[in-house]
Amino acid sequence: MSATRRQARVAVLVLFVVAGAVTGGWAGRIPTVKADLGLGDAQWGLVVLAQPVGTLLALLVLTRVIGRTGPRVLALAGAVLLLVVAPCAAASPTPAVLVVALALQGAAVGLLFGPMNALAVVVERRYGRSTMSSFHAGFSAGQLGGGLAGVAAGAWGVDPWAQVLACNAVLAVALLATRRAVPRGDTDPARPARERTGRRERPTRQVVLLAVLALLGAVTEGSAVQWSAQFSVSLGASVAVGSLTLVCYSLAIAAMRTVGDRVVDRLGRVRFVQVSAATTAAGVLLAVLSGSVPAALVGFALVGVGCACVFPTVMGLAGNQPDVSAGRAVTFVNLGEWPAFFVGPPLVGALAELTSLRAALGLLVVTSLLVAVLARWIRVPAVDGPAPVSPSSSRT
Repeated sequence: MSATRRQARVAVLVLFVVAGAVTGGWAGRIPTVKADLGLGDAQWGLVVLAQPVGTLLALLVLTRVIGRTGPRVLALAGAVLLLVVAPCAAASPTPAVLVVALALQGAAVGLLFGPMNALAVVVERRYGRSTMSSFHAGFSAGQLGGGLAGVAAGAWGVDPWAQVLACNAVLAVALLATRRAVPRGDTDPARPARERTGRRERPTRQVVLLAVLALLGAVTEGSAVQWSAQFSVSLGASVAVGSLTLVCYSLAIAAMRTVGDRVVDRLGRVRFVQVSAATTAAGVLLAVLSGSVPAALVGFALVGVGCACVFPTVMGLAGNQPDVSAGRAVTFVNLGEWPAFFVGPPLVGALAELTSLRAALGLLVVTSLLVAVLARWIRVPAVDGPAPVSPSSSRT
């Protein structure tokens, strides 16, 4: 294993850890920031809309410029902006300042997330095997670490801005130390001209299919995060046990991502996505049909196992499409996924009002089964490493 290849992998992993740690650290201090600004739930709901709006604007810009700039410049710019803006958001003296800071933070997320996934594809090509899940495991680890830092800082009475600033200073040192090893998007000799071209590229049918799969998967993930704890509480569990449901889900995702690459290479990408989707559906069914708190804990852990590596696998497939550059394909998929967290959780809530939360969570069974069915039409690109290809991957 060459030192250059190792260094590139570590450098891209640092980008994922930075993204996870900053977002996790910020999320852990939201209650304090909200209370300090004297915002109610409805007001906070309006304020935080600035972040996804900023992300959307960044993604729209990315689809036009990433073919010319390449993912490296954009990923590093997004990481730096995220490190700078997050402490400003935590220190916002007024709601108006917070809105601006969150919009910039959302833009930073948009600049960073798509390009860093494109860079992960570059590293995966160098290794000739699946590595994408390991990068997302780094994101999960960073998010957990940032969240725990927020818990500790809150317990010790540290101001949110001071906690975020201190953590981001450590992350900035890691980013500075590895920045030179971050690869470029045109390092694959099989496709240098297309990676460097500035021509406008439209998403192919395969990219659209992958964007739909990402959207459905994100609807499932967002709904599980939003409603898993509440579901256990609705079954009679305490608030603490309800929170444990979300913890089981989150830990299952983190654990699965550490071994996901090996499982992908063993099953093949198409079959892996189908098995993952079936596991998610089985987990939801276990939770809602049993109606018991222990089953809910186990069920949402299975949902975490099923959801963990679908998005990384979809990103790996998008980044290796033969007719679209990796940066643009990944950005298109990110753009397609973007509405999920607005659609999924509110739709479950609306269905719960009409029926019950147990019945409403059946939506996650539907989205998971749709992923399993649509995955039959995935075509695994020949350049996508030596991972075994399931028979269904030949379908068009």
